[in-house]
Amino acid sequence: MADTETRCGSDELLFWVNGKKIVERNADPETTLLTYLRRKLGLTGTKLGCAEGGCGACTVMLSRYQTHTQQLLHYAVNACLAPLCSLHMVAVTTVEGIGSVARKLHPVQERIARAHGSQCGFCTPGIVMSMYALLRNNPTPKMADVEEAFQGNLCRCTGYRPILEGYKTFTVDGGCCGGRGRDNGCCMANGSGAESTSLFNAADFAPFDPTQEVIFPPELMSLTKGQRSALLCFRGDRTTWLQPDSLDEFLRLKWIHPDARVVVGNTEVGIEVKFKNMVYPVILAPAFIPELIEVRHTEDGVVFGAACTLSHMAALLRQEVETLPPHRTEVFLAVLEQLRWFAGLQIRNVAAVGGNIMTASPISDLNPVFMATGCKLTLMDKDGSRVVPMDAAFFPGYRKTGLRPQEVLVSIEVPFSRRTQFVSVFKQSPRREDDISIVTAAMSVTFGPGTAVVEELRLSYGGVAAVTTLATATARKLLGRCWGEELLQDACSSLAEEMTLDPSAPGGMVTYRRTLTLSLFYKFYLTVLQKLRAQGVTVDAVRPDCLSAADLFHTETPSSLQVYQAVPEGRGQGDAIGRPMMHLSALKQATGEAVYCDDVPLYENELYLSLITSSKAHAHILSIDASVAEAMLGVVCCVFAADVPGSNATGPVQYDETVLADRQVTCVGHIIGAVVADTQIHAQRAAKAVQIQYEELPPVVTIQEAIAAQSFYQPIRTIQKGDLEAGFKQADHILEGEMHIGGQEHFYLETNVTLAVPRGEDGEMELFVSTQSTTKTQALVAKALGVPANRVVVRVKRMGGAFGGKETRTTVLSTVVAVAANKLKRPVRCMLDRDEDMLVMGGRHPFYGKYKVGYLGSGKVVALDVSYYSNAGNSMDLSLSVMERALFHMENSYSVANVRGRGFMCRTNLPSNTAFRGFGGPQGMMVAESWITDVAQSLDRPAEEVRRLNLYVEGESTPYNQILDQLTLDRCWDECLARSGYQQRRAAVDLYNRQNRWTKRGLAIVPTKFGISFTAAFLNQAGALVHVYTDGSVLLTHGGTEMGQGLHTKMVQVASRVLGIPCSKIHISETSTNTVPNSSPTAASASSDLNGAAVQSACVVLVKRLEPYKTENPKGSWEDWVRAAYFDRVNLSANGFYKTPDLGYDFETNSGRVFNYFSSGVACSEVEVDCLTGSHKNLSSTIVMDVGHSLNPALDIGQVEGAFMQGLGLFTTEELRYSPLGVLLTRGPGSYKIPAFGDIPTHLTVSLLRDAPNDKAIFASKAVGEPPLFLASANFYAIKDAVTAARGESGLGGPFRLDSPASCERIRIACSDKFTRLCPPPEPGTFTPWSVQV
Repeated sequence: MADTETRCGSDELLFWVNGKKIVERNADPETTLLTYLRRKLGLTGTKLGCAEGGCGACTVMLSRYQTHTQQLLHYAVNACLAPLCSLHMVAVTTVEGIGSVARKLHPVQERIARAHGSQCGFCTPGIVMSMYALLRNNPTPKMADVEEAFQGNLCRCTGYRPILEGYKTFTVDGGCCGGRGRDNGCCMANGSGAESTSLFNAADFAPFDPTQEVIFPPELMSLTKGQRSALLCFRGDRTTWLQPDSLDEFLRLKWIHPDARVVVGNTEVGIEVKFKNMVYPVILAPAFIPELIEVRHTEDGVVFGAACTLSHMAALLRQEVETLPPHRTEVFLAVLEQLRWFAGLQIRNVAAVGGNIMTASPISDLNPVFMATGCKLTLMDKDGSRVVPMDAAFFPGYRKTGLRPQEVLVSIEVPFSRRTQFVSVFKQSPRREDDISIVTAAMSVTFGPGTAVVEELRLSYGGVAAVTTLATATARKLLGRCWGEELLQDACSSLAEEMTLDPSAPGGMVTYRRTLTLSLFYKFYLTVLQKLRAQGVTVDAVRPDCLSAADLFHTETPSSLQVYQAVPEGRGQGDAIGRPMMHLSALKQATGEAVYCDDVPLYENELYLSLITSSKAHAHILSIDASVAEAMLGVVCCVFAADVPGSNATGPVQYDETVLADRQVTCVGHIIGAVVADTQIHAQRAAKAVQIQYEELPPVVTIQEAIAAQSFYQPIRTIQKGDLEAGFKQADHILEGEMHIGGQEHFYLETNVTLAVPRGEDGEMELFVSTQSTTKTQALVAKALGVPANRVVVRVKRMGGAFGGKETRTTVLSTVVAVAANKLKRPVRCMLDRDEDMLVMGGRHPFYGKYKVGYLGSGKVVALDVSYYSNAGNSMDLSLSVMERALFHMENSYSVANVRGRGFMCRTNLPSNTAFRGFGGPQGMMVAESWITDVAQSLDRPAEEVRRLNLYVEGESTPYNQILDQLTLDRCWDECLARSGYQQRRAAVDLYNRQNRWTKRGLAIVPTKFGISFTAAFLNQAGALVHVYTDGSVLLTHGGTEMGQGLHTKMVQVASRVLGIPCSKIHISETSTNTVPNSSPTAASASSDLNGAAVQSACVVLVKRLEPYKTENPKGSWEDWVRAAYFDRVNLSANGFYKTPDLGYDFETNSGRVFNYFSSGVACSEVEVDCLTGSHKNLSSTIVMDVGHSLNPALDIGQVEGAFMQGLGLFTTEELRYSPLGVLLTRGPGSYKIPAFGDIPTHLTVSLLRDAPNDKAIFASKAVGEPPLFLASANFYAIKDAVTAARGESGLGGPFRLDSPASCERIRIACSDKFTRLCPPPEPGTFTPWSVQV
């Protein structure tokens, strides 16, 4: 492994990977463990998801022997942030090191796969390693430990439930039996033979034996025990890493290098170097200096060394809390409460408490606690030490501390609390787990003994200024006062004055942040009242309806139930259709052996490409200077528009885009050129060095700006039916309303990636691409290269998630990589970083809907006029089809006799928005649910009553004149009401709301009806190719791509049934343009329908050809018949083709069939909202989905749950923020919040409708990919229901506007009350906001 020569003056780095010793003589301080594993060691199981420690895809386990405790320490870390140089004398275990399909699976790998917890599989290795690390430390964990272990892991496909279910089998408590309490299913299900509730059988799992784990390398153990400490030095191109072995050495180095950065966990510096382009010539790594990691007790408290990790600190504080009397541990409990929600476990395992203080972030979670409780810091330099309190003076300015350049922080003393002291902490963030605070606060009050008179008060806030700050003026006013109602009033008025924020402040949400300072103080006030009463002090009692406001958040382990139709008795075991078969790649995905595009081994002379993108939203390019970049280390060349050999015009539908920008840019992130270099890091550094001069033009960013400027793409679509004027005349009431629905980032865990390999003759090129659209990629690459399509082969093995984001936008990258490979005649690779991908690729279209609705006193809607405006971005892409689908779903599931819908596509200077699961349907239906809710609220009728009254019935026709046949909406509705216990739940919610002022519950039941077909009729076609080899094995390929949805698995099931052979004899290798040409993109939920029918058609041909040999030898085997046919010279290869019949709609005449059929479903959700902070909890969701006769219930339920969770993100947590100049501000998991493990409903029931065959698709099945996503709007409208109850307390009634997503900010502001009135919003137009609603 070792390189021969060592850099001058650099030490050898010694570590172990999966039991193998590695000696690295040229360790570069800027290399991460992840890069080293993937590029140097070829261990590609560990994935890159975000490069900022926010997704957990790169999780590995580190183990080290601690000499001072003589214990082995195992902990999970993010390999994307772990510096290679920090691993001296450490053992690394990756997913490959614990098991493999080839050798033997580890139970952690087997169980996630067999429990259907791996769909696209890109996040699976990280989740496996988080669980593995937990079991190494605790072989019998509780479910709460499992949930904590996953706080730093994200998954975009599964909806998390099956992962927890599979891993529940390792725990002692097990939670709900999950359907294995009785032999034939769940103790909660109404037992009937035709229903099944078990998707896997835990009895089949290999037993877990903790004694069989990989041992810690014995050589490393003896080396660690015998090592003499010495200063280590690693020198790189730009940075030197110094690891001092003693405190004196550390202080000496800091004296020589006062500007050196001190790094322990690299969770902050790693981000600065990667995303803020910082270069630190000297890094000091004091992680193992005894004085910096020791913990000792003093009379006043506990002293933690500054290099103590947050995990270690938490463990020790928990011990203290268990042993000390409660009145002494108030401060410790406050620190623990903040650590509970501090980042993810992988970060807490390495991040040091000293780093958290010294980073001086204004939204630090811990600094307010340290400040409010008067923690003392010990600082040292080589001349001596001093102790300073953490007070208002410690942070003199943004990200600055009171330390001198040569000083270091050695330790922090966390004090014991006093008997009359009470401490509370609060953290408000968009998502509960692993999230950055919006506002964080710590409050400490001390009273005179036996009284309620305030002796000392400290209110510390983060997120309301450029530094962590103390509300000193307010605290002064309250000294000597009695803790009661009057003090509360004065405190709130004073805080509202003292805690002001500039309306343009970074981070935005100014009104919300100011309101939180008061709301959080009120929570503190109530908590202290309760504690004073408990000590026998005479104070006001807390009103019973206010008690819940003071509750700390506590999690419940989720429980779930899945119900599907059992395969009928008497059907042979050999028939795989309808059985919950595991995803064919799941085991490989769980071991890291599944190959994704960037896992393809490096070619001999391969180069790496990095994009050069525009920093302006709308501008002319005056000049480009790449001279500095071209002279940089490793750079081979730059590529610009002049290098495109074919056509520079490109685009999926219209050629209204460029491969590389030519003279003008129309969005931030517009690709101008690229740098090609020997490594990724060299290419990226050089790309940042390219100088571009712009002449700026005024940009159009928001929908409202586009409407004002009349900046629309043509055509403007209209669908009209009935007589609108007569409808409004007939109506008893008319109301108007509007709603904005925010966009959504796809956040596929695998970002866009392309590898282009020129074949050296006739302009041939082979591309490995992560795309849903092989044919479109082939066509646009051929166009850019100026060659016919038959010279370009596009190959897709699998994608790490796509969701529509890889339907057309992948070509933006593929064409550039192909042009570079063609220019240099060498293989070129590019995998975008998460921040680039989010910036360049566009997402779901933001929509703005305006409606006017006429209805009768009964709630029956008789007239609807609705206009939709979508933010299409800087090119058409698929925006017209998206708008058409929105219009086709404008009535959702409701029959409206007189209706008009119009759709306007706004042309703006944002990256072009594109397909995203649901494809405009959810936006169209969301507006429909808004007006149906308004109608119910204006009549003061129950919303579910108004919804049921307007629901479609069999035989009615849609606004586009399609007759609804085989409609199952009413069956789904009735089953959902019954399964959810809707009426009892409604009564319980109303009772809860009468008994609680500051927490409210809400309930909603929402239907969906989703049309299945591409709305562009020509795309409804598919091909398949089936080869039977002489040994009887079958190679199958079809036009669809695998992105985690299990399409290949279903296709194998289809072929297995038609050919009458076991699935194990059939293999799908990949999707490629040279096997099935002219394929449609894998999209529109129709891929199983289309490709399944094509596979069936090919297999039927083969069965016919084999028929004579079967008849001749009826007792023979499949292999016998195949051999006989071969020797009889029969063609054993067949291609199949299918096109959906009778489709074709005309907008001019509003006639013709748009959809082949409809998938419908109903969801009922209950939520609880904290009216003081705007946070909400998803208490329960019941989903009933009609998927016809399921081809594979495990995959289909996985799709329902995954889509539902993605919808939950769309409607509640995911918010893209853009600056007024069109710059995307949310470019990674740190600022953009997809749902996490903790966001799944506490009780989740998914039921697939029984006895609902669909004669229009393969084997009576139905499409399932997109339809369930909209059902998550039940949670949005349940939140709206809860907010309605809160507004009622303030005397506000009737319809109100709530835009999507229902973020904690929107919820809090909508719950208007005495605190929001103290913080009025700034006047629009008087300031420039930090972000705008696009």
